[in-house]
Amino acid sequence: MFSDIGALELVMLVVLAVLVFGPDKLPKVVRDVSRFIRKVREFSDSAKEDIRTELGPDFKDFEFEDLNPKTFIRKQLDGHEDLGALKELRSAFDLRKEMNEVADAVNGQHPPSEAAPAVVPAVGSDFAPDLLKKRDKTDEPERPVCDSEAT
Repeated sequence: MFSDIGALELVMLVVLAVLVFGPDKLPKVVRDVSRFIRKVREFSDSAKEDIRTELGPDFKDFEFEDLNPKTFIRKQLDGHEDLGALKELRSAFDLRKEMNEVADAVNGQHPPSEAAPAVVPAVGSDFAPDLLKKRDKTDEPERPVCDSEAT
């Protein structure tokens, strides 16, 4: 329960408790707090046992820690030796590599692989027209104001 509290933190808590409650009341406060924690644990244990008995004999080995998805998956994978396939699947989905390839394609750099995705030409190059520039009217044929057949 208190595995993440260091020695220095524990000493500071004791000094703070002595300053707040005083040396006379401190033993009574410690007893009351420990009695409260004991009652909460007893209540929790009895509630767990009630849930287990209500679920029936099929759930005798049910642990409430299994409700945590990480714990459940770790428990399911501990008995299996198929971790090699799982590691292979995980390495196949290298998101960082894919993001770098997309960034290179957007920046106009060629990715090192031969099966590279098509690179979109940069704006202003000979292959891609700059859509923000005004067009010359001489290049395009003049379009009629309205379509007489549509009206």
